[in-house]
Parts: sequence; C-alpha cells; structure tokens
Amino acid sequence: MFNSSSAHFPGACQYRALRLSPITAARESADNSDFPWSERHLRCVWADPAYRPTPLLTADGRLVQVENPGRWNLEAGPDFLDAILRIGPDECILRGDIELHIRPADWRHHGHAADRRYQGVIAHVTYFDGILGEPDLPAPVLQISLKQALKQIPSFSFDSLDLPAYPFANLAPSPPCAHLLKTWSPDQQGHFLDSAGEERLRLKTERLAQAMARENRAQTLYEEIMGALGYKHNRNPFHKLAQSLPLDRLRQESKNDMMTAYSLLAGVSGLLPTKTNPLWDEETRGFVRSLWDIWWRHQASWQNKTLSRSEWVLSHVRPVNHPLRRLMAATGLFIDANSPFERILASSETFPSFKTILETLQEAGGQSYWAWRSGFTSPRADKPASLIGPGRAASLLTNVIVPWIAATTSSKPAPDWLKTLPPEDDNRFGRHTAHALFGHDHNPALYHTGLRQQGLLQIFNDFCLNSRNGCRDCRLTETLGAQGLNHNTLPPHQNT
Repeated sequence: MFNSSSAHFPGACQYRALRLSPITAARESADNSDFPWSERHLRCVWADPAYRPTPLLTADGRLVQVENPGRWNLEAGPDFLDAILRIGPDECILRGDIELHIRPADWRHHGHAADRRYQGVIAHVTYFDGILGEPDLPAPVLQISLKQALKQIPSFSFDSLDLPAYPFANLAPSPPCAHLLKTWSPDQQGHFLDSAGEERLRLKTERLAQAMARENRAQTLYEEIMGALGYKHNRNPFHKLAQSLPLDRLRQESKNDMMTAYSLLAGVSGLLPTKTNPLWDEETRGFVRSLWDIWWRHQASWQNKTLSRSEWVLSHVRPVNHPLRRLMAATGLFIDANSPFERILASSETFPSFKTILETLQEAGGQSYWAWRSGFTSPRADKPASLIGPGRAASLLTNVIVPWIAATTSSKPAPDWLKTLPPEDDNRFGRHTAHALFGHDHNPALYHTGLRQQGLLQIFNDFCLNSRNGCRDCRLTETLGAQGLNHNTLPPHQNT
C-alpha cells in the first residue's frame, strides 16, 4: 500500500519543501456601424496596461484604480476572472470578475442576468457611455465606460492592437519569478517543473490511498474514472452515479452484458429519453426502445437512487461529451471479464507502458451505437470513433490511473517512468502559469510531457491562485531562494 515517503515520487521532496516553506503562508453587438472593431479589441485594451486608460471613472463618478485586470478567461463566462479594483477616495478593494461589451445594453441582449456564471461580476466595462438599471444589471455591479478616457490619449488607435498576440503578450510586467527563472538553463527549469509535477501526483496518490481505506481498490478506481469521464461540468453527478450504482452491483445485475449494463447506467442517471424525437432515424428509435425494454425490468429496484435530470449540466456540453455517450465509454471500460478495466487491474504491479494503457482506454465501447454517433439526431458516421479520445485518455492516465497504481503497489517503477507521461489537452491554467514563469516568447517544448504539465498546475495552485493581490504578495521567488532552489544548486535535469 502507498506510503507518502515511498520512492514513487522522489522529485516531489524538493518541491514539497518549497511549497511548505514558512515563507509561503464573447459575443458582438448587433449594430456596430459606429464602432468598426470587436469586443476582443476591448478585451486587449483592458488586459494591457500599455493601452488601458487612466484614470477610469464609474458611471456615478467614482475613481477606479485597476490593481489587477484579472485573468483572461479562455472559456465560457465573464471575460476576466479574479480582478482587483480600488474604488473611490477610500480605495475600497473589490475582487471579482469583469465583463466587457461594446454597449451597456449588450449585457441584457446576451442574457447574462439569468446566467449564474456571471454572478461574480464586479464591473461591467463598455466602450460607449450609458447606464443599465435594475433588474437588467444588479446594483452592486460597477459600470465603467472607456470611450471618453481613450479619447484623452491622442496616440491611441484600435488598429494598432496586435490581436493574435493576446492574451499572453504584454498582459503585465514580468513577475519577479520570471526574472529569476530567466537566469536558469532549460534543463534546470525542466527539473523544477518535474519536481512540482511529482508533488502533484504524490498528493493525488495520497488522496486515493485514503479513499481505498474506505472502499476496495476496484470500486475506488471505478468512482475515480467515472468522475473523470464527467469532465468539469458533470464530474459530481458521474461520481454520484458510481456510488449509487456500485461496480459489483452493476456487474451482478447486468451479468456482464454490455447492453444491460448501459441501460442500468443510463436509467439510474435519469438521462434516458422518455419521449421519441421525430428527428430520430430508425436505428436510433430501435436503440432507445431496446434500452427501455431492459430498464423497465429494473426500474423499480432503483427508484430511490435514480439521479434527477436537473443534477446534470447539459446546456454547455459538446455533443461528443454528452453524459450518455460517456456512459457508453464507461460500460466498455468496466463490463466483461476481459475489459480494459480488468487489464488495468491485473497489470498494476508491473507498471505497464503508458502507450499500452492509452490504447486500452481508447478501445472502450469501440463498436457500440455511440461509436458511430455524436448525438441521437446526428447522422451515422462512415467509420467508428473512439469514445475516449487521446486527450481524455491521457487525462485519465495521469490524474487517475498513475496515482491509483502508485497507491496500490509497493514495487518501484523504472527511474524515468513518470517522465514519459504523455501530454494532456491544453489547459488554460497551465498556459497562464507557463507565460507568467517563462514569458510569452518561451519555447512550449519546455513542458511537452504530462509530468511537466502537472508541475505547472501545481505551481498555479500553490502560488498564482493564492496570490490575491496580483504578484505583489506572491512568495515564490523568495521561497525559491530560501530553499536553495536556484540555478546554482539545482541538479541538472535529464532530458526525456
């Protein structure tokens, strides 16, 4: 069983000393005839202190000082996250999100008032002047316009903005850690990321070991994989489903039959369609009908454990990531004596190659209905597609399977085992950290492995995320020096 001092993550010790150091305590407006640019232009202006005008005033005349413009949001929701503003003569500090539009009324046109993702917005920044009243815009939200302030800068021109360079170029002056790390060689920078990555995996392993103290190792792996298949939007209901329908019970009631197991998962999830859609073709009608033929026989036994449809997030999910499609991937993973899941269980003591595990994961549900469809109303594809793509398979490998193997075995892997972890899909927090640490013109090959991607995320969580005042109160640079983690003392990193 896992021991936190085991040799699985030898590089984590150095980073853990650093982490535990005492020092470390959008859409466009419909009519833009009088504004021939885009909201992206406004986002660049807000993000870049070289263009953002000062002073700024709220609609009711209070002075606004931008302590931190926030993190450029690369996903759905407010344009900038975790901004810090000082307001009025008392310099009252506000922390929260920023949304930018061309006109004040765009807030209403885009339906933000009813969207819970915008509940943390502290300022609505627009180009044109104007005041949006309640109930469209909550009273506490500041209203700030840029037009008059930009007119006071004779040299400013929207045409001078290099749009493709954002959000990573010229967002802010280089933080202190970047100045220090710039003096390090690529090998030393890589060693730093490797050690942070090992610490992140060590923490995941420790959590899984604690979970296995409560559940058997197969159920623990089942719950973790199910949660990961839910992505960020549906992680919780997937995990809850795995607890409501445990692996042993799923196999027992389905008798390891794929269609029966999928019907049970779909039924207990509460997502099984209850009405026929006129857009369905004959194959889809037959598929759903066969699911109900099975579910009717089991439904009464699960009526107290069936999830509500309202527990799932479906409105912002791509069709290929729909929970019902992911449940077929789960069925392919867990059902059958020769399932990928059983092969992973059997190989946990031998530290199998990552390539083998990735191939195993991508086999799941390979010839099922969903292998040929991206949705119930989509046409049948010419050839089947993997239900677990390479990026998601790499994520499952790194975030679930590797920590699970480390938590279940006392044998030692090869020295460079972790350094061959394949990269996951791009992550905005990792990108944010990489550009902060190494500058916007760094070579992305520096973090080409899954282990170094994990390192970027660990550094973000330990330092960037906990800095509530921009970089001014971040202690990473000081901690690096205090722990002796600098370019003179770090051991050279072995390239992978």
